[in-house]
Amino acid sequence: MFEPQLTPEVFDRAIVAIALTAGREHRLVYRNDAFRDLFGPRPLGVPVGELFTEPQEEGLVDTLDLVLADTTARQVTTPRTLEGSGDGEREHRHFVYSCSPVASRFGPGVLVAAIDTTGQVHSAQRAQRLSTERLHALQRYEALVSAVSQLVWTAQPDGAMTELVPGWERLTGHPWRDTMDEAWMSLVHPNDRAGLRERWIEAEAGEPAMFEHTYRLRFASGEYRHITARGVPIVREGELVEWVGATADVEDRWRTRLRERLLADTMAVTESVGPEDAFAAVAGLVVPELTDACTVFLLSERGHGATTGTRIASTSRAGLPPLPPLRGQTFRLGPVALRAVADRTPALLTFPPGEIPSGVVPEESARWLAAAGATSLTLLPLVIDGTPAALAAAATCQGSPPPGRGDIDLLQEVLQRAQGALGQTLELQRTRHAALILQRALLTEPPAVPGARLAARYQPGNRTAEVGGDWYDAFLLPDGSLTLTIGDVAGHDLTAATTMGQFRSMLRSVAYNATPGHTPADTLSALDRAAEGLGIGSFATAVHVQLTRSGRGWFAAWSNAGHPPPLLLPADGPARYLTSDLTDVPLCVAPAEERRTHRAGLAAGDTLILYTDGLVEVPGEHLTTGLDRLAHTAGRARDRPLDDLCDHLLAQVPDARDDIALLAFRPDVPPA
Repeated sequence: MFEPQLTPEVFDRAIVAIALTAGREHRLVYRNDAFRDLFGPRPLGVPVGELFTEPQEEGLVDTLDLVLADTTARQVTTPRTLEGSGDGEREHRHFVYSCSPVASRFGPGVLVAAIDTTGQVHSAQRAQRLSTERLHALQRYEALVSAVSQLVWTAQPDGAMTELVPGWERLTGHPWRDTMDEAWMSLVHPNDRAGLRERWIEAEAGEPAMFEHTYRLRFASGEYRHITARGVPIVREGELVEWVGATADVEDRWRTRLRERLLADTMAVTESVGPEDAFAAVAGLVVPELTDACTVFLLSERGHGATTGTRIASTSRAGLPPLPPLRGQTFRLGPVALRAVADRTPALLTFPPGEIPSGVVPEESARWLAAAGATSLTLLPLVIDGTPAALAAAATCQGSPPPGRGDIDLLQEVLQRAQGALGQTLELQRTRHAALILQRALLTEPPAVPGARLAARYQPGNRTAEVGGDWYDAFLLPDGSLTLTIGDVAGHDLTAATTMGQFRSMLRSVAYNATPGHTPADTLSALDRAAEGLGIGSFATAVHVQLTRSGRGWFAAWSNAGHPPPLLLPADGPARYLTSDLTDVPLCVAPAEERRTHRAGLAAGDTLILYTDGLVEVPGEHLTTGLDRLAHTAGRARDRPLDDLCDHLLAQVPDARDDIALLAFRPDVPPA
């Protein structure tokens, strides 16, 4: 690939004194005739510090060190005096000089340009060289040096090109166009065109100053590479008369710096966020630097060779449609994705804008890509602990060209560099999966109840670790009454799920074997004592309800152990919570403390809703706000069928960070 380098021989006949140094020792590797005329025959290959030993030049090496260290040009405009001899007499020659960082075939170095400012001229030839034409040429060479040239150009004040040093076609593979028209701008990356235009307009409209801008240009190979254009204004008698500038290919330098920054940011981000946020954090790093959107799918085997992906993180750049919420949608990988995963190599898909191939991503993601005008998808398998564990899908949208080979390699390196934090995430995912299996095995379908409807829901939280503590139960007792229980064990892991299972089993045993007259408060007290005695105590809340038929309706008796209150939706009245002046403490806090039983009647068509706090709690929001919202939402939807009502209430929590258990009971309305 073309590497921008200065060819010092272009200054052989320059009337400005030019020298080139190389390396940290600042060895003199080039000087033109004008330099020898001004400073004498200083030999090549010798460090500058040994060549310029005059007391007034003792700061030269320090200046060269600074320029080479921070790659920033410097000018020494205070006139310097050089003693010499001419025509048999001692004479003083005055000069100023500038130092600019360059790269040449000798390696990194400094280009030194010195301008003779001696006022006295001793010959007619000297006088002719100080003509107006020479002064103009000096200005142009000063500008050329400050631009650190490779491909040099001059332009009129409005930007129309008037001169181009050969090299543009060799650099880009495209013929030169001397005006910034639409054909020329079509070579510029679509995302960089507006910025380039704005920067040039600013340079034209403002006070004359150096124009400098880095943008991506499409080379003849079809690859986009970063180039830097610098332009220095030439002002004569207070008027801008032309621009002198240079263009250089800086892709390798830009990519090296981007790689270093992204890899450093990857380590910093993955160390600072929780494992459950690691995938989202890493996806966010590559947008918009390397891609317009990035989604990560967790892979899992479903037997018979089927591999599925579940969307767990997604991000996109500004200006694209809003991303669909994470709902754990799962899809079966198509042939291209399966091949990428099996080969552990990236796969690039290109297609007309918005025409997404089927089976590559879930339908919901495909609809979003179509709306965003996607033109390519790069599928990158993430190998963790030797196994393809996730699949990242990076998309270019709205006219952005597909990524080049370098972009794909860097994408893969950044994603793979975060495997430590991502591995922790996967371990939590495995724990979550085990907890879900246990949880779903315990949360059985509610029984059929003659004369009433019963519905139950369980929705795991959308964060990696938050599952395991919420539960519900419903079963018929020997006397025909119905018990409903909703509860929440502290913790969101496999331990919480296991403890929940123990609580549920013990409560079932206590309630089912209770003697006549045994109240819900007695049941919770017995459960509390058993948990303490068996050493399985864990902070938990619960509401235990016993429902018995009463004429044309039902009679409810309940006890609340520190849990959010049940919600009653009367068939013909406002929603209200079943609360009391005194609240009993949660389980496993004070087993000896007395608990209370509360009672209320339910008419035909009334709805009783038991729920866990994930349905009403929002981080940073007071619990009362969530309770009011639930009562309002449920009240407006009271006429829906019971199953629809439960689904509707869950849908009102689009970002359910905590798991939710929900249990609803409604006595049938007798036929008229």
